[in-house]
Amino acid sequence: MAWKVKEVSQLAGISIRTLHHYDERGLLKPQALSEAGYRLYADTDLERLQQILFFRELGFPLKEIGRILDNPAFDRLEALEMQRRMLTDKMESTRRMIANIDRTIRYTQGEIEMTQEERFEGIDFTNNPYEQEARERWGDAAVDDSKERLANRTRTPQMSAELQREWEERMIALAEVRREDPASPRAQQQIGQWYTFLHHFGTYSYEAFAGLGQMYVQDERFAQNIDRYGDGLAAFMSEAMAVYARTKQNG
Repeated sequence: MAWKVKEVSQLAGISIRTLHHYDERGLLKPQALSEAGYRLYADTDLERLQQILFFRELGFPLKEIGRILDNPAFDRLEALEMQRRMLTDKMESTRRMIANIDRTIRYTQGEIEMTQEERFEGIDFTNNPYEQEARERWGDAAVDDSKERLANRTRTPQMSAELQREWEERMIALAEVRREDPASPRAQQQIGQWYTFLHHFGTYSYEAFAGLGQMYVQDERFAQNIDRYGDGLAAFMSEAMAVYARTKQNG
């Protein structure tokens, strides 16, 4: 059976643009083209797409996924078993965090007591699902520096809570101006504060800052996480970060 790109998009729950991107990268090339030049996917293509999406959910970068799937020694059953183990671990981590939230709700309602240690059970800022991709993009030294900075900022539960609070405040403030022109003074003021905040995690040149903004829209994981604070926030931040970097470089 031949599947059109729109059908595959609806079936897998991803955008047509993403499928085009996978094709352009050679990660998922359709088996054939129609006479009109439209992509036609076979059932084997859908099997490969399923693997891509499983690996993406586990935080693997596209480049690494391509190497895995194109390896002659790749075994689909072994991959599925590995993915199941990894997702089970991830599910357990999520379960612990949900349990923490439930306890916190009961504490907030005055039903139970809660220690400061219990308040942060299940929360791990050091577990970064994007680390492997970051190492590929910026190298081990930059990522190790970022992890060391983050460790210094989260030595105690109180410090972790403060960092989380500041993160939330920055994202909410940016969401409030996302309908404005990204080059407006108010938007640039907020994005400048974001630039300063990011230096808790690493050292960013203006070029790297603009590149990070591009990732906010190119990588669906970033876009989904950021847009939780307001529809269109990722796209707004990406453009505002490009303007900020360009202005500073030319300043």
